[in-house]
This record gives sequence, structure tokens and C-alpha cells, in this order.
Amino acid sequence: MAHGEVKHDYHLVNPSAWPFVASVGAFIAAVGGVVLMRGLTTEDGDFFLSKGQWPLFLAGMGILVLTCIGWWGDVIKESRQGDHTPVVDIGLRYGMILFIASEVMFFVAWFWVFFELAIFHGHRADWYVPTWDAETAAAWANWPPPNVETFDPFHLPLINTLILLLSGTTVTWAHHAMQQGDRKGATLGLTLTVLLGIVFSWVQFAVEYPIAGFAFGNTTGEHAITTANVYGASFFMATGFHGFHVIIGTIFLAVCLLRLIRGGMTPQKHFGLEAAAWYWHFVDVVWLFLFTFVYVMPYLTMQSH
Repeated sequence: MAHGEVKHDYHLVNPSAWPFVASVGAFIAAVGGVVLMRGLTTEDGDFFLSKGQWPLFLAGMGILVLTCIGWWGDVIKESRQGDHTPVVDIGLRYGMILFIASEVMFFVAWFWVFFELAIFHGHRADWYVPTWDAETAAAWANWPPPNVETFDPFHLPLINTLILLLSGTTVTWAHHAMQQGDRKGATLGLTLTVLLGIVFSWVQFAVEYPIAGFAFGNTTGEHAITTANVYGASFFMATGFHGFHVIIGTIFLAVCLLRLIRGGMTPQKHFGLEAAAWYWHFVDVVWLFLFTFVYVMPYLTMQSH
């Protein structure tokens, strides 16, 4: 705290209820997600809460949103009070770097699944031949599986790639303009970045996903449907979580834009914008890997057969 009696450069935060509230919200959202997808049953097998109910999940997510607003609002207030000394500022930067590193490992897991299925699908057929019939083994002999129509990466995915790369340049422009004290340029750059993020999400979730032929095992034959579902699950988990991160990044940048418009940032104090730019560049890089290995490589593999 920035008071006369403090003799060090560190910031000892005041007691806060937000960590507890966030835990409660996350728990309610998790239970609500289970109810939404599977439902909850009693010991007798009767439905305690039937599948497809949204209220519990939405309540948990609402608590998390309010927690983010209140908790991060407190951080902004601390900065205005002078609590973010140079030492604290370095700690914030280390914290953001470690957070992005954890996100990298999160996506490594989804890439690992996709690569394991792509590289070792033939071994799966060999391992399970004693328990699989010939049709099932044949379905696993190729990746992508038979009767799965992959996306043409040089259509919608390429358009989204160009959109995201362009947004990377606009957020860099905004950050550089903020460093130079050019509020007009920073505002324009951030506005364009937010709009491009919204367009990317719309193209992916509203245009691309609904036409995926493998979304619900849209193939012929029982075993082809099974392998198509495996391909669809690995595809949607990797690209869907990236899309979720794009939405988070867009909100992050939109908050920075509102703070900038209200005069809440200066060339000397704008770590929120800098952290948002780091996060957005991370999202850009992950998408380049997704575009290459999840869109282009399976498509080229299918074309070579």
C-alpha cells in the first residue's frame, strides 16, 4: 500500500473475498456443465437434474464474470493509488509470462492428442485386432478416417488466418502508439483489433463449424462414424479452445479500449494493454500451428490418397 509507513517497494494486498467467490463460481459452473451435458442422477438412477438445463451453468459463469470485474477492478484501483511500484510491475510481468506459459502447455495437450492419432493410428489397429473386426481395423488404417471430409484450409481457414494476422499488426500498432503518447492511434488500433477478433469468432463458430461434415459423425457405416467422431472430437477440442481464447482476448482488449477512452492509461503506465498484446500474439502463434497441422496437413493427406 502506498502509505508513509511503508519502507519497502512490495505491495501487500488487502484481504479480499474474490478468490473465495471465484472458487464458488467455478464449482457451480462445473456442476452446471455436468448437468447441461449429462444430467445428475440419484442412487436409484432417477434424474435429480435432467440433461440440457442451463440455469446452474449460467449462474456459475455469471459469478465468475462478476468476480473478474470486481477483482481486476481492484487491481486497477491499486495502480491508481501508486501501489504498483517498479518491483511490483516486474512481478506483474513475470506473472503474465508464467500464465501464457501455462496456456502453451494447455494447448500442447490438444496437439499431443491430435498428433498421437495422426501418427500412431495404424498401431491402434494392430493393438486391437484381437478385439476389433476387420471393418473397424480398416477404419483406423488411415488418418483422417475414411469418409471424413476435411475442411479446405485455403478457403475459410485461410481467411481467418489473414484476419488474425492482421489483428496482430493492429494491436502492435496500438501498443506502439500508446508508448509514443498517440492516444488517437492507440484507440484506432485497439478498435480495429477488437472488431477483427469479433469477425474471426463469427467466421469460426457461425460459418465454419456448422458446415463441418464430421461434426456429428456425418459419414456412412457404424465404424466410420466412430472414427469420424474421434477425428471431430480432437479437431473441435483444439480449434474450439483456441476460439474460446480468442473470445477472452477480445474481451481483454475491449476492456483496455474502454480504459484508454476514459483516460485510464498513460505512456508510462499501460501494462494492461501490454499484457493484452502479449496474450493476443500468443493466440496468433497458436493459430498458425493449428492452421498448419490441424487444417493443412490432414487436407493434404486426404488429397494424396
